[in-house]
Amino acid sequence: MKGGGYAGGSPRLAAISAVTNYEQGPPMDFIDTPAQDVFYANVFSKSVMKERLPKTVYKALVATIDSGAELDAGIADIVAAAMKDWAMEKGATHYAHVFYPLTGLTAEKHDSFLVPDGEGSAVAEFSGAQLIQGEPDGSSFPSGGIRATFEARGYTIWDVTSPAYILENSNGRTLCIPTAFVSWTGEAMDKKTPVLRSMQALNKQAQRVLKLFGHTDGAMVSSTAGPEQEYFLIDKNFYYARPDLMTAGRTLFGAPPPKGQEFDDHYFGAITERVLSFMLDAERELSKLGIPVKTRHNEVAPGQYEIAPTFESANLATDHQQLMMTVLKKVADKYGMAWISHEKPFAGVNGSGKHVNFSMGSSTQGNLLDPGDTPHDNAQFLVFCAAVIRAVYKYQGLLRAVVASAGNDHRLGANEAPPAILSVFLGDQLTDVFEQIKKGGAKKSKAAGMMTVGVDMLPPIPKHAGDRNRTSPFAFTGNRFEFRAVGSNQSIAGPLVAMNTIVAESLDYCATELEKATKGKSDGLNAAVQDLLATIMKECDSIIFNGDGYSEEWHQEAEKRGLLNLKTAADALPYLKNKEVEKLLDKYQVLSPRELESRYEVYTEQYIGTVAVEANLTVEIGATMIFPAAVRYQNELAATAANLKALGYEFDTDTLDTVTALVKSLQDSIAALKKEMEHEGNGDPDAEARHACDKILPAMLEVRKYADALEGLVADDLWPLPTYQEMLFIK
Repeated sequence: MKGGGYAGGSPRLAAISAVTNYEQGPPMDFIDTPAQDVFYANVFSKSVMKERLPKTVYKALVATIDSGAELDAGIADIVAAAMKDWAMEKGATHYAHVFYPLTGLTAEKHDSFLVPDGEGSAVAEFSGAQLIQGEPDGSSFPSGGIRATFEARGYTIWDVTSPAYILENSNGRTLCIPTAFVSWTGEAMDKKTPVLRSMQALNKQAQRVLKLFGHTDGAMVSSTAGPEQEYFLIDKNFYYARPDLMTAGRTLFGAPPPKGQEFDDHYFGAITERVLSFMLDAERELSKLGIPVKTRHNEVAPGQYEIAPTFESANLATDHQQLMMTVLKKVADKYGMAWISHEKPFAGVNGSGKHVNFSMGSSTQGNLLDPGDTPHDNAQFLVFCAAVIRAVYKYQGLLRAVVASAGNDHRLGANEAPPAILSVFLGDQLTDVFEQIKKGGAKKSKAAGMMTVGVDMLPPIPKHAGDRNRTSPFAFTGNRFEFRAVGSNQSIAGPLVAMNTIVAESLDYCATELEKATKGKSDGLNAAVQDLLATIMKECDSIIFNGDGYSEEWHQEAEKRGLLNLKTAADALPYLKNKEVEKLLDKYQVLSPRELESRYEVYTEQYIGTVAVEANLTVEIGATMIFPAAVRYQNELAATAANLKALGYEFDTDTLDTVTALVKSLQDSIAALKKEMEHEGNGDPDAEARHACDKILPAMLEVRKYADALEGLVADDLWPLPTYQEMLFIK
């Protein structure tokens, strides 16, 4: 192992020594206070509200939360007082409006409950006005031109559908209130507002379809999400010895380790003691916040893991996902580890995604994407499922654009993640049903059946009617669709906004066609549904693909089908300017043209800025860390050769010659990268993004090629950066 067993010397070797001598702190109190006792402990939940609020106020709040009824602002003072008392009983001294600007991160402004009383003491105050509205600086966040520096006013607005919670710190506690964030002009400057708008649009169109099937109770149809979060953990000593990981979130240099993931021995393997301790602690903290964590396991790559919650309302799932990332990072630090959410922190091993499981349903109808045992007879399910298929087909570009980022570019299309080509996997059973529909009508569904494995002591088990496909970017997985192209470092808000809105448009289309065909008469519904489904499948079935999405054959086939293949963010982000996309989001009042344009500008600037930071790091690390180490080794080899020659010995200079050539190539490649970095886009974000993608990133890879080759030659005690083998395997 490069550096194994050494201590002292370079920061890298000191890091190895620190990691191998790590000692874990005292264990948690998990017996005296079991997990079920802490679940929701720090959430201003319905049960807390029911206990602390007058019955009429409680009912009004629940009506807004459960059915989308308009919030009565007149009850705000009562709610604020109860919320303040509850929070202060738990030790809170401050409150914070928490919001989600276009940075993709979480923002919060803290204010104290305590105000001077004029008599040398203080009183606690928190009014309904303070609960409902805050005023952060609207010009200091990315706005894509919506706000200028001299136009600073912005507002945070209480989102009653996402419960307030207590954020714990060793020195105090804060009441956190999830909010929307808009400009003084009322335009959305955040991730939350469009999610709420898109959910409203989806509910409106879903109600029209349900009405055709005789369901008129009006129970709110909400999209639901269950995002699976993949991530890496490495020791902090390694993390802080890697400027690229610390600043860019990914390694810009690093030779492949002798052993990677080729033995498939990490996936679902036994979790190491230190990592499991972190997971248990993190899950306990998440439980306090009401985040319903269900699954934990080792992922495919060494050092990679996954955590997954159960389904929640899309808006709440979005907020919880952001909070989960914050908690995981904080708890990892407690265990001396760095939590890494970048989509591709290590080249050559699997990257990380955030698979967003998407469905929709209501309190009376349940999950509208549950096919039941005989999907061919379930006309309502088939309409909702066909609407999703049509939505993905019509708006491939938008779905690709909302997962576009500099980080995700390194993952999408690699042999570990779905390709950049959008397609829908239905599985054998549903594919067969829709093929029957296309030919005139579905008469049967493939049965699920039972499986026996030939061992008497093992019981027969239920077998699904179809297999799963891990290469599909948009896969039906039994009672939901799994959008697997979302990056691990991204907010799930953008993907949910897109899915909600495009499905709303498809349901609008379905409802309109069925309304025209039936003219309000229920006896013609079955025939109308058959015609509608057949039309959708004939138009959109090119989006359905159940095969190997990693294969080159699929890329060729997708091109023949006319499907988009937007390989990079520079290719995909311009679809946010597409006139059809603009019309869609404006029609359903999710994003105005100006709000949509602002997002294109912000996300394109973020892409350009990310590549620029990585390029600067590549130059800095290459020139100040790797080049000096290589030259020192070159000097050692040259001195050895000269000394031996002086003594009359022959010395094979092959290694010296190779190192010398690589040092020269490293210098030249750094100079070439610097030249590409001087490019000016003249204010054109498309051109600048294109240059970053086509010129700067390849130039960075050229520098890396020579640096990684030198890593395999330079003496171990001279190499300055922790290696892949050390970071991924030493825990």
